Amino acid sequence: MYNVSFPGFGLDFKINPVAFSIGSFDVRWYGIIITSGMVLALIYARFSSKRFNVDWDTLFDCVLVGLITGIIGARLFFVLFSLDKYINNPLDIFKIHEGGLAIYGGIIGAFIGGIIVAKIKKAKILPILDIAVMGFLLGQGIGRWGNFFNQEAFGTPTDLPWRMLSENTSLIGVHPCFLYESLWCLLGFVLLHFLSKKFQKYPGQVLYAYLVWYGFERMIVEGLRTDSLMLPFGGLRVSQVISAVIFLAGIILLIVNRKKEDKYYDDYRRQKSLRSGKRAGSK
Repeated sequence: MYNVSFPGFGLDFKINPVAFSIGSFDVRWYGIIITSGMVLALIYARFSSKRFNVDWDTLFDCVLVGLITGIIGARLFFVLFSLDKYINNPLDIFKIHEGGLAIYGGIIGAFIGGIIVAKIKKAKILPILDIAVMGFLLGQGIGRWGNFFNQEAFGTPTDLPWRMLSENTSLIGVHPCFLYESLWCLLGFVLLHFLSKKFQKYPGQVLYAYLVWYGFERMIVEGLRTDSLMLPFGGLRVSQVISAVIFLAGIILLIVNRKKEDKYYDDYRRQKSLRSGKRAGSK
């Protein structure tokens, strides 16, 4: 049980990380919230597949395999940059129920699994990834609240009005980093959904926009966290470096693919001209 407060807003909560127990097995809010985020992301994908011209059965197979490889990737990523914890007790690597998952490892693993399935089924990859990143934003936006119930993924001390404190922060006001990322991801989901419905010009555009949007936020927020995985050299944060790379990559890909937007407009004008010609000829 944690006593959590946001003194700047006069809010106080008593939270229990355990939702309920079945015998000696505890079902934690973290797992419930993460699962809820995944389910909502899957529902969104189901109703969006037609708009992205993606076969639902193929997409579902990509999601199913991506979920498995995502969990494996999240665990391996964490273990890779925390070898000192497992070098003498390698069997602890399999104790995933004790925690130790890295979101970037999960994203990379999910991408790899989904792309492999798409390749096997000879499906177009970019439209599938466009849908996938929308699911990531929705799932992360909801899933980060699992960190709130676990009282983890917070940042350095701060006096800002929205500071959070609890027993896990040693009753010191800290940046609620989980909240920052949750709000940013949910806002990104809304904006990219609007982009995909009204302004998307080519497959992959939503993916590239996601790289810019999420990379920028994580690059900043990761610098506030106190539990970051670190590179074995240079004292750099792993997620911050990756975020900077994907942020720049997203910008470059959007710039490079501007020609696809021009081609889209040329095709649109050509089709519009043909339709106008047919209407004129029918009179």
